Amino acid sequence: MNQMEGKICMVTGANAGIGQQTALELAQLGATVVMVARDPQRGETARAAVASATGSPRVDLLQADFAAPASIRAMSEAFKARYDRLDVLVNNAGVYLTQRQETAEGLEMTFAVNHLGYFMTTLLLWDRLLAAGSARVINLSSDAHRQARLNFDNLQNRGKYAGFRTYGQSKLANVLFTYELDRRRGHAPVAVNAVHPGFVASNFGRNNRGLVGLVMTRLVPLFAKTVVEGAATSVYLASSPEVAGVSGQYFADCRAVKSAPQSYDRAAAERLWAVSEELTGVRLPALALPGQ
Repeated sequence: MNQMEGKICMVTGANAGIGQQTALELAQLGATVVMVARDPQRGETARAAVASATGSPRVDLLQADFAAPASIRAMSEAFKARYDRLDVLVNNAGVYLTQRQETAEGLEMTFAVNHLGYFMTTLLLWDRLLAAGSARVINLSSDAHRQARLNFDNLQNRGKYAGFRTYGQSKLANVLFTYELDRRRGHAPVAVNAVHPGFVASNFGRNNRGLVGLVMTRLVPLFAKTVVEGAATSVYLASSPEVAGVSGQYFADCRAVKSAPQSYDRAAAERLWAVSEELTGVRLPALALPGQ
């Protein structure tokens, strides 16, 4: 139970559901766990619950609103002020919205949180991932990406809005980002993989009113995976020696599987990367590897 002793792990969207369960299990394995939550009060409640359940004194909390670039930057700087490295980054924070919303910067909310949030967090913490010597990045995607296509002429989904279509596009973006980061990392000792956690009975989607909120609250728990089952692949990729060095893959049920054909479109991945750089002002640092 101490296989993660000495490791520093960050889990975003950790105040509930899969994120909280992932944080709990990593803490049980002996890791120092940094939980990131949008709401400070809910985040502290979750942090205290994880610390109490595991008996670990090494459960930390940082606040970040992944719809706000300034908040992501502040969280990253706060992490760097406390820690000199990051062994595992689990990009888990996400939203599903039935009605179109915009961030303060005028970006469609689902794309901003689910994709740009991953992009910014990973690149802003890249120096700390390199410092770990053998780090792992885990991007929570979904098989919803299989029905999605990216329309680069309308990435912000203006006009007729469909929540599931927009969510699927953001999850396709997660896979494209994972594969492109794997290509761009060169010899950097940072493995990056995407995960389909399955259809999980969590708090996900319950922020919506009407039928969707009712279905997610009342019906989904009857047939969906538990949060323990949903977190299993993330914990496996974060901790298992079996996947040491494995990178650029899409995992479901603790094994690598093929993602959708459109997720292997390198031109789309490169274009998405360029758009993401433009929208966030963040770029992959050209840092020397440890020992150079």
